[in-house]
Amino acid sequence: MRAFLLFGLLCLAQPLAAQSPNTSESETPAQRIEMKPIGTEQGFAEWLTAFRPRAQDAGIASDVLDRALAQARFNPKIVERDRNQSEFTKTIWEYLDTAVSEDRVANGKRALARHDDVLRSIETAYGVDRHVVAAIWGLESAYGSFRGDISTIEALATLAYDARRAAFFEEQLIAALKIIANGDVTVQAMRGSWAGAMGHTQFMPTSWWAHAVDSDGDGKRDVWSDDPTDALASAAAYLQHWGWTPGALWGLEITLPEGFDYDQTTERVKKPVADWLAMGVRPVGGGDMPDHGLASVLLPGGARGAAFLIFSNFQVIERYNTADAYVIAIGHLADRLRGGPAIQATWPRELRALRLDERMELQERLGAAGFDPQGVDGRIGPNTIAAVKAFQRANGRVPDGYASLEILQALR
Repeated sequence: MRAFLLFGLLCLAQPLAAQSPNTSESETPAQRIEMKPIGTEQGFAEWLTAFRPRAQDAGIASDVLDRALAQARFNPKIVERDRNQSEFTKTIWEYLDTAVSEDRVANGKRALARHDDVLRSIETAYGVDRHVVAAIWGLESAYGSFRGDISTIEALATLAYDARRAAFFEEQLIAALKIIANGDVTVQAMRGSWAGAMGHTQFMPTSWWAHAVDSDGDGKRDVWSDDPTDALASAAAYLQHWGWTPGALWGLEITLPEGFDYDQTTERVKKPVADWLAMGVRPVGGGDMPDHGLASVLLPGGARGAAFLIFSNFQVIERYNTADAYVIAIGHLADRLRGGPAIQATWPRELRALRLDERMELQERLGAAGFDPQGVDGRIGPNTIAAVKAFQRANGRVPDGYASLEILQALR
C-alpha cells in the first residue's frame, strides 16, 4: 500500500476489494463489490467501543481517546467514495489535461517564485529537484489551496470500521492519535482528504511518523498549516529516503524508430541507454540522450501515443503513488515548471478508458484464453499488461500492452 494518496488519481492506483467466497457464481466481480453493506451508526458505535482497548494497548492514553473520538461519526459517504473510486478512471491524456493544465503550470511558477528560498534550501538539504517537490505539491493540494476539510480522525475511524481495508486504516488511525498525543496538531486542525491523507503534500499518518520533518525549526512537524515549509521538506525527505538520485531526470519523451520491437517496452525491461540508442531510440527534441543508468521504455497510451524513456527516479516517485499516470504527471509538470515544452506526441483521443466491469471482464477473458493476468481485480498493472502483450503477440498485433476496448472485443 503506498504511503500517500492523491485526490484525483486514487482510481488509477488502488486495488479493488477482495472478493467474498460467499457469492453467487452468476454475479460479476464488480457486482460483488457493489453489493457489500456499507455499515450503520450503531455498528460504528460498537466498533469504537471495541477499538478503545486496542488503542490503549497501542499506547494511546484515555484522555487522548476521549478528546479525539468525541466528535467522530460514521460517514457513509467516505465508504461510498472508497468503494466506488475505480468507476472514475480516465485515459492518460484526459488525466494529464487536468494534472498539467496551463493553469496548474502558471500557478506552479508563481508558487515557485513565492517560496523560492524555501524550495532551494530544501533542494540543497535533500538533493531532490525543487521542481519535482513543487509538482507533488501542485497535484496533491493545488499548491496548498485545497488540503481537504474532512476530519482525519473521522475519516480513518470510518474506514477502519469498514471491513474492506480495516487493518490498514486502523493502523493509520492509531498513528494519527499518536500525532495528536505528541502535540504536533490538534484534533480540530487535523483535517485532510476523505481517505485520511493530510496537509499540503497529503501524508498518511504512518508516513508522517516515518518521514515528516521540522524544517522551519518551530519544534513541530506541521504539514497542516498555511505555511508549507515542513510539508515540502517532508516530501523531499520521503523521496530522498526511497533513493532519489540528485541531478538525474525522472524520464523524457522519446521517438521510436520504424520497426521498433514493442516487446521491449514496460518497466520490466531495463537496458543501458547505449542499448536503447543502438535500437534507434532518440529524444523527441533531438540532441544528446541523457544517461542516468538503466532505463525502460514506457507507452502509457499504447503504440499510438507518447513514448517515454524512464530512469530510476521514476520508480522513486512511484513510492508516492504507483499509477504511471501520476508519475508521468509529476515528472512532466516538473519539466513544465522548469520551462520545458508540452508533450509533443499526439494521443489516440478517439479511444476511451475501460470501465471497471470491462477491465474485470478483460482480465477474466485473458485468463480463460490462456493469458493469465494473475487475478481479477480491475487494476491494469504489470501482470495484466504482460497478459495483454502475450495475447497481442499470439494474434499478430503490436504487443504494446495497452488494455483497450479493441482488445476486449477481440477477446469476446
